[in-house]
Amino acid sequence: MRVLLVGAGGVGAAVVAIAARRAFFEAMVVADYDPARAARAVDGRDARFVAATLDAGSAEAVAAACREHRITHVLNAVDPRFVMPIFEGAYAAGADYLDMAMSLSKPHPDRPYRETGVKLGDEQFAVAQRWADAGRLALCGIGVEPGLSDVFARYAADELFADIDEIGVRDGANLTVDGYDFAPSFSIWTTIEECLNPPVIWEDGRGWFTTEPFSEPEVFHFPAGIGPVECVNVEHEEVLLIPRWVPAKRVTFKYGLGDEFIEVLKTLHKLGLSATSPVQVGGVSVSPRDVVAACLPDPATLGDRMRGRTCAGTWVRGTGVDGRPREVYLYHVVDNEWSMREYGHQAVVWQTAINPVVALELLAGGAWSGVGVLGPEALPPKPFLDLLTDYGSPWGMEER
Repeated sequence: MRVLLVGAGGVGAAVVAIAARRAFFEAMVVADYDPARAARAVDGRDARFVAATLDAGSAEAVAAACREHRITHVLNAVDPRFVMPIFEGAYAAGADYLDMAMSLSKPHPDRPYRETGVKLGDEQFAVAQRWADAGRLALCGIGVEPGLSDVFARYAADELFADIDEIGVRDGANLTVDGYDFAPSFSIWTTIEECLNPPVIWEDGRGWFTTEPFSEPEVFHFPAGIGPVECVNVEHEEVLLIPRWVPAKRVTFKYGLGDEFIEVLKTLHKLGLSATSPVQVGGVSVSPRDVVAACLPDPATLGDRMRGRTCAGTWVRGTGVDGRPREVYLYHVVDNEWSMREYGHQAVVWQTAINPVVALELLAGGAWSGVGVLGPEALPPKPFLDLLTDYGSPWGMEER
């Protein structure tokens, strides 16, 4: 296996740190628009790791890099606005493809808070047959959320439940960052995109529909000492992926943002600072959202100042295999002190990065295989969960 890793930011650098301890691949080319960042990501690693410069917005450049380095698998670790050129470049070069976020959505032009417009992943699913006919695999949404959360959904359906009423992905943390009043632990560009777009819900008999941002607040109790966190509806890939392969009457995604975070996002939106279309400032054309991102600290650099734990998981309720009502929460917790001590990367990016590395190892060994455009829940969950534990990062389950 020869991997092209596109993006050497927080998640990409964490992928390198995790993959360096495994022996399943022959080469990993770490490519970034910023050559210095790519070089830092591979510094001190073994000869399998090579830095390269790449424009992720060019499908032709991605394809050329694949051909130059005889790439078999492309792992996309950059913002979702670059999904399609990387996806198309991998296909053009005959490589398989993995990402952690799918192609972007567009709200319904007239009824954005009732009906879906272009959904997350629609552009990729539109060419699924072309990938299948070519014998190529695009494994989409294989981070932590989406990713591990989808694996949990499939595991619950296969092993724990005879009938599922609701699958609800729930994400919460008690992380703090010393010295900052506001410092997101993940890409602010992606956070704005998913939090301000109309959230999608899926219901059996109704299909996909949308609601208002930050709707249906609920207090969810997270394990490992995190405790109660208010969670709200947010647009996320799981709601678009899980119903395609896992039978359930309802699928939701709720994120524990907190009142302050929500108010900041609302303010950015009111001021037009969440927009991606460039505006003229003097003689310069600049995207407001890019300005916001540039004004905030790089999440990859916050690890030394972060405290606490982050939890990603999937809550499922329905009828257990014994015919009785059942409710469980399958989850994965990462303590920032541990991830910094063991890998040198903060908890949120590390938790995201470990899952595509596990998936690549399963593909290399043949435990996972397939063609077309697939989500993680299309593949058997037990090999993934077993290997995740073998990586030294076990998952858990609580009866509720």
